[in-house]
Amino acid sequence: MDADRKSPLYESASRFDAERIRAAAVYCSDGRFGEHFDDLLQNALRLPRYDRLAVPGGAACLASHFSAYREEEGVVEQLRFLVQVHGLEQVVLIAHENCAFYGERLGVSPLQIETQQREDMTKAVRRVHSLSRDLAVSAFFARIHRSGQVHFELMEF
Repeated sequence: MDADRKSPLYESASRFDAERIRAAAVYCSDGRFGEHFDDLLQNALRLPRYDRLAVPGGAACLASHFSAYREEEGVVEQLRFLVQVHGLEQVVLIAHENCAFYGERLGVSPLQIETQQREDMTKAVRRVHSLSRDLAVSAFFARIHRSGQVHFELMEF
């Protein structure tokens, strides 16, 4: 046994699968929605092992907001890398209601947040397409239902 090799702290029960599925998702890093986003992507859209870009505000950083300029440049470069190296064919954008990024970082009134998110999603779709016209881009809006379930609406442009 190699003396430099340490015992693992934790061993995942999931086996590693090296096959790429050529899809990525850009969504808000709000951890309260993480399981729901995975559920949509893995079960409804059948995209296991998708590449993840989780940033505050999600696709808001792809909508040319001056105050999110640095985030936009970073996410665009990450997407460009994934398109080139991972061979992306599909990108899924997800926004969620009551996103704090809009109120706190962008200064949008609570009454205008959803309207702004929808406008931003249109811009984000165009921005992603600017990386490659061949990319299939879809957008969803996550809404918390009064039952406590998260419902996803397909956004059409």
